Amino acid sequence: MNKVLGSVESVCPECLNRVTGELLRDGDVVRMVKRCPEHGEFSTVVWRGNPDFSSWVRPKIPFGGGVREEIGNGCPFDCGLCARHAQRTCTALVEITSRCNLRCPVCFADSGGAGPDPSLDVLQRMFEQTLTRTGGCNLQLSGGEPTVRDDLEEIVRLARGAGFGFVQLNTNGLRLADDSGLAGKLAEAGLSSVFLQFDGVRDETFRAMRGRDLLEVKKKAIAHASTAGLGIVLVPTVARGVNVDQLWDVVRFGLEHQPHVRGVHFQPMSYFGRYPEDFIPDHVTLPELMTGLELQSGGVVKASDFLPPGCEHALCSFSGKFMTREDGSFVRLGSASCDCTPKPAEAGALKSIGVTARQWSAPSGAASPNPPCTGQGAKPRAGRGAAPRISSTPTSTPDNDLDRFLSRARTHTFTISAMAFQDAWTLNLERLQGCCIHVAQPDGRLIPFCAFNLTARDGRALYRGRT
Repeated sequence: MNKVLGSVESVCPECLNRVTGELLRDGDVVRMVKRCPEHGEFSTVVWRGNPDFSSWVRPKIPFGGGVREEIGNGCPFDCGLCARHAQRTCTALVEITSRCNLRCPVCFADSGGAGPDPSLDVLQRMFEQTLTRTGGCNLQLSGGEPTVRDDLEEIVRLARGAGFGFVQLNTNGLRLADDSGLAGKLAEAGLSSVFLQFDGVRDETFRAMRGRDLLEVKKKAIAHASTAGLGIVLVPTVARGVNVDQLWDVVRFGLEHQPHVRGVHFQPMSYFGRYPEDFIPDHVTLPELMTGLELQSGGVVKASDFLPPGCEHALCSFSGKFMTREDGSFVRLGSASCDCTPKPAEAGALKSIGVTARQWSAPSGAASPNPPCTGQGAKPRAGRGAAPRISSTPTSTPDNDLDRFLSRARTHTFTISAMAFQDAWTLNLERLQGCCIHVAQPDGRLIPFCAFNLTARDGRALYRGRT
């Protein structure tokens, strides 16, 4: 029997008009059920399994500062940020091109357009006004595929010159693989980190998600970025029936490429931008990722190792921080529980800005390239939990080993995280108002990522291409 957990404000997937609905629980499954006067009822699973939905909370005291746009039509139609938005910017995305060197069947940006790239003068202004509006944040250069721009080095220099301390490149890795010197040039220009599209460890996965075999290309991109001294984050788009069975395989691949691979950030597929026409919304939910990691690793990581975020809305993500020890064992760092008393949203964002910049940049003094970490006495890639040998017990260290522990922690910490972006089927305006990842616009506005990319079933965008 369905139990009503609360009401929600959302949009209709057909017309994008604002609608109301409810969150309904049936066992360990939570659905969003909403009704449009014109297009009828829509029901979508937003949570499936454990941890329990009602336990996944981290309340925040709304942030009311910064430059705000006037409220006209109401959320989500006044983004920029409007006066109802409850969180400051943690990461700003600047899209430097709509062009791409792939034509992926799945793409949140529907990349591959032939429109003109923003000029260096426009980008310089965007960097400066973003810093002014946010008071400081991390920056991700995105697109399209940013590496198709031959002036990418200069763009990185402009961003660093404007004052961004952490600059990350969102890329498919093709040009990093093809041009062995590009990563080094970008590092010299001030790039901090590579946010690398990496959907699995088998080429059939890349064929399904990206239209071609890419595993060897990804390995070359990782090798070149490591040699250049860049931090690398592996970013799988997770789709049911395609790569849900490879969660731990991707993590293990990342561990084998420490210290420059700094973590894995899973992104369940959302239905916006470009996606198969004959789809039925079937979202992979956050608890499925957490329990999937536990099962596939044979318990070397546990669902209880992960925490809700201190920055964005609790239902948007999870994360856990670990360390690979010298003997190949893997330990969780920090507490496995959070203080869930309400905290200022801004404090969580400021902490996230610093933690993200430190963790996703390459560690200073790391050897490069690094031999794979396979674990003591383990045969590489033999079975799901074979590499490395892992303990989920929080680490403790004798005082006389503290220096060694701290030195190891600087180079071999590893994050496992995920973010469930919202689409027109799952959009919850309360979650949207807690968003901390904002897409910068030439006119200075900052639009929450999920609002900017939101599209109706027929592909009509709410913001992208219309701002």
